[in-house]
Amino acid sequence: MVDTLGETPVPDDTDLLALLAGAGDLNAFLGDLVRLAARQTPSAQACGLTLARRSGAVTVACTDALAERADERQYQLDDGPCLQAMREAVVVRVADMTTDERWGRYPELAAQVGVRSSLSIPLVVEERSRGALNLYSTTAGAFSDLDEDVATRWAAQATGALAVALRIADGDDRAEQLVGGLDTRTTIGQAVGLVMAQERCRAEEAFRLLTLASQRRNVKLREVAAGVVEAFESALPEGSAPRW
Repeated sequence: MVDTLGETPVPDDTDLLALLAGAGDLNAFLGDLVRLAARQTPSAQACGLTLARRSGAVTVACTDALAERADERQYQLDDGPCLQAMREAVVVRVADMTTDERWGRYPELAAQVGVRSSLSIPLVVEERSRGALNLYSTTAGAFSDLDEDVATRWAAQATGALAVALRIADGDDRAEQLVGGLDTRTTIGQAVGLVMAQERCRAEEAFRLLTLASQRRNVKLREVAAGVVEAFESALPEGSAPRW
């Protein structure tokens, strides 16, 4: 779709639904979505997509490590511009992380990973705030009113495709709960025990570490857990078996 201001073309719902239909899977579509958002917003260098899931806010796709690290710092503190955008359905712009005093320690942590400015756009899908589009720059004062206007209109256009994507994701969650069953719960429990022993931590912290690994690698928790268990078993002397 051509922008009515004649400045930046903004895709419409049809374009984005076609992108979803053409993607190999949901993860591929979300990856395409954040890359497109970063290209569409003039000053953005990186982009992360935060969605509200049953387990809490997670980054379901990001363009690079800069966006991933900036998002993760917010989840660690349970505070930050993208979480505010998602929870309050408001646009949040940060001009300079080194001088901003909102969100406790988050601006300091964001600056440490290289982020100087950011723009967070709420994603309101089916009349509910379901996430946020997080745009980052390594330059202070990078995001202008034009960036905000383009990103806001782009996010509004993306909601149709996101509504479909979220239904797919919700269906995947239900399928995992029904199909994974006892085997999945057992594997995750085993992995939690192994992480507790290795890291000398409580079960809650071990589960958090597994969840973080799942988010970083963009794979399901059960797959991360299975990898932990397999790595442990492969390190055992031949002929021995683990005792759970």
